[in-house]
Amino acid sequence: MNVKITGTGCYIPSEVETNEDFHQHEFLNDDGSPFKQNTNIIIKKFKSITGIGERRYAKNHHNSSDLGFFAAEKAITDANVNPEELDYIIFAHNFGDVKHSTIQSDMVPSLASRVKHSLRIKNPKCVAYDILFGCPGWLEGVIQAYAFIKAGIAKKCLVIGSETLSRVVDKHDRDSMIYSDGAGATVIEASDSDSGIISHETATYAYDEAYFLYYGKSNNQELCKDTRYIKMFGRKIYEFALTNVPLAMKACLDKSGVSIDGLDKIFIHQANEKMDEAIIDRFYKLHERETPEGIMPMNIHKLGNSSVATIPTLFDMVTKGKVENQEIKKGDVVMFASVGAGMNINAIVYKY
Repeated sequence: MNVKITGTGCYIPSEVETNEDFHQHEFLNDDGSPFKQNTNIIIKKFKSITGIGERRYAKNHHNSSDLGFFAAEKAITDANVNPEELDYIIFAHNFGDVKHSTIQSDMVPSLASRVKHSLRIKNPKCVAYDILFGCPGWLEGVIQAYAFIKAGIAKKCLVIGSETLSRVVDKHDRDSMIYSDGAGATVIEASDSDSGIISHETATYAYDEAYFLYYGKSNNQELCKDTRYIKMFGRKIYEFALTNVPLAMKACLDKSGVSIDGLDKIFIHQANEKMDEAIIDRFYKLHERETPEGIMPMNIHKLGNSSVATIPTLFDMVTKGKVENQEIKKGDVVMFASVGAGMNINAIVYKY
């Protein structure tokens, strides 16, 4: 028995926030002092490093659970399954539902329960729960679904990754330009086909690295010091990712028995274009290979970093022919890999 993805879906909000929209922002250093460079220079440097030109924000009346529901509906339709037959709904996020123009996160009931309610599923044995695992949350949800199915306690699982990061960013922090909103979902099922998950790898580095991403006060010293926003030590995360993610990817590939030349695509968390490119280059250098052209599809340029939603959104777009010059065919072997708050890393080798 194999465990495979039988349906995918994503929801990309229609509200577009371009880099030019940040010209009116007053970016400040951590201590509240102004930057020496003007905002125009900051935005140009940001684009050259991250590759992000625009990002998507959810409509004011939509929350993360709404976005997850929209993506879930598409994945269920794509898989052609009866929602009543789902054994698990696993919802990966980091901040719960944060309503527009508020600062409080709402996680009761769980976002997974909210999606189950919206799907109008009556079956009480469809278990719905959330997972908080940083940006690798959706991928970890897939690994958990795989474990449930392999253990014989589930046959069909719905795994969702959704986030509205636009609601938890500090507008005086230039890192706020990275983040975006979106959702992706997949149906995972037991299958007799030769497609499916071949191997997986997960690790948590928390001894020194736990607080590389954290909740902190605004860079604007005049704002309420008790209000918290998503913050990060960008340089530390960059160095951590370049050192540890390629090693986790190699460990996952070694477990799979697939050769480095047998990989057709790598779907990596859309965090930062230069960082992702450097990770892939180091991964191939570990195998004494040059990085193949076109191995890494990307959509960060227009969609930004939507955390747990980036990989399932990208995978859905590629499988549906919505990423230029990128496709995967039946029998292709792909790798999923992610890194994020915790600090957590995971990877999957998968035969499509």
